Amino acid sequence: MGSRITQVVIVGGGTAGWMAAAALSKVLNRDYSIRLIESEDIGTVGVGEATIPMIKLFNAALDLDENEFVRATRGSFKLGIEFVNWGRLGDSYIHGFGKIGQDLGLVSFHHYWLKMRALGRAAPLDEYSINTFASRHNRFMRAVTDRPNSPLADIAYAYHFDAGLYAAYLRRYAEGRGVERIEGKVVDVSLRGGDGFVESLTLDGGRVVGGQLFIDCSGFRGLLIEQALRTGYTDWTQWLPCDRAVAVPCAHGGPITPYTRSTARQAGWQWRIPLQHRVGNGHVFSSRHISEDEATATLMANLEGEALAEPRTLRFVTGKRNRTWNRNVVALGLASGFMEPLESTSIHLVQSGIARLTAFFPHEGFHQPDIDEFNRHADVEVEAIRDFLIAHYHATERSDTPFWDYCRTMDVPESVTRRIELFRSNGRVFREGNELFAEPSWVQVLDGQRVHPRGYHAMVDVYSDEKITEYLASVRGVISNCVQAMPTHEEFIARHCAAPA
Repeated sequence: MGSRITQVVIVGGGTAGWMAAAALSKVLNRDYSIRLIESEDIGTVGVGEATIPMIKLFNAALDLDENEFVRATRGSFKLGIEFVNWGRLGDSYIHGFGKIGQDLGLVSFHHYWLKMRALGRAAPLDEYSINTFASRHNRFMRAVTDRPNSPLADIAYAYHFDAGLYAAYLRRYAEGRGVERIEGKVVDVSLRGGDGFVESLTLDGGRVVGGQLFIDCSGFRGLLIEQALRTGYTDWTQWLPCDRAVAVPCAHGGPITPYTRSTARQAGWQWRIPLQHRVGNGHVFSSRHISEDEATATLMANLEGEALAEPRTLRFVTGKRNRTWNRNVVALGLASGFMEPLESTSIHLVQSGIARLTAFFPHEGFHQPDIDEFNRHADVEVEAIRDFLIAHYHATERSDTPFWDYCRTMDVPESVTRRIELFRSNGRVFREGNELFAEPSWVQVLDGQRVHPRGYHAMVDVYSDEKITEYLASVRGVISNCVQAMPTHEEFIARHCAAPA
């Protein structure tokens, strides 16, 4: 089988690098050498400030104390994402984490709701989910685990946090477990003769760092996976046309809401991510439909408070590396590809890549069937996320600007068309394998963007209209009562995890 790998080298810090270092320092003992190379002169992107609930599993695996972590990163809690102006100008819906309502029999809740809405006897969908209802009322609390039949047990949440502070927090964690940080820039990559594996890295000061397994967290550059190994890149810009983002923090001008906001603009969309000490803002846009100066002006005109820095622009190409693992290099984060942050999946893809690496952790021989299966799973995961993001753009009635008219009429992958048409027919959604976004996510986004099903599950008609009406009213009433008993988001933070002033 070959000898075990004991020398791991991570190229690049930031969120991806230090997540990898922290995780590996937790699962590997000190017989293993883990070194991370980064340079203070090379900045990180640092805009991945919103997450999805799976990050709780990552933090729990590291045995992090949640209150301490939130304080250290000046974070807040996230119940979902509000989408404004996506289906039509003036529209607003929330894609909340967790479940919708309570299923009745073998049929999902939303099918009963679809029938009653058609009869004019149902409230908006977001009044039947504790996450979305609490978001609308700016309320938050952790799930109450000793009440299994209560909506309070169904609260699912993630975080907003300062990405730079999160990386620093994980750096302290990793260095405390033996990870060696090396300051320097990589100026040369030496490949092994015969098989082209990375053998060593030369830094700007002349130091040579050898290793067996290399993890590329060098960002868009792909220093090892692309510049050294020429892995190639698959471009998805034809379906996800935004290729720029301008970002700037600002002072608070309103409450610290327990959700992210995405507001559709003329040629893209604007994010709002509330932290304890500031608000993160950004404008993701298509440079083919609006200039950088116009996009920046739009962002600056729509801040809720004073700008706290100069805006900075990021350029990207949405897509993925042709192989995430090539020879003895595994790419994580932006080095592996880029999915715009519309559904806050950037940090999750780092997390899932780390989990996949630990599942396929290699012997020194680096067996190709293992690498191929790793790459197959990575492709399946990112393509499913791609399709979910495409649906946000394509499922719109907007034609008021060239950008939105393009998105509405563009040819999309068959996998997206099939999903939309299946839902449009009778409201059905089927999750394939372990893909990230399950039925509640697709239901909320497609319905929120006016893909209204013509029918519903036939078994709904087993129950009378009166019983279904009573059932919906009961679910809505219980959720409303639970939300009213919850503290506000700001009260919860002040009580449990407020950062020092």
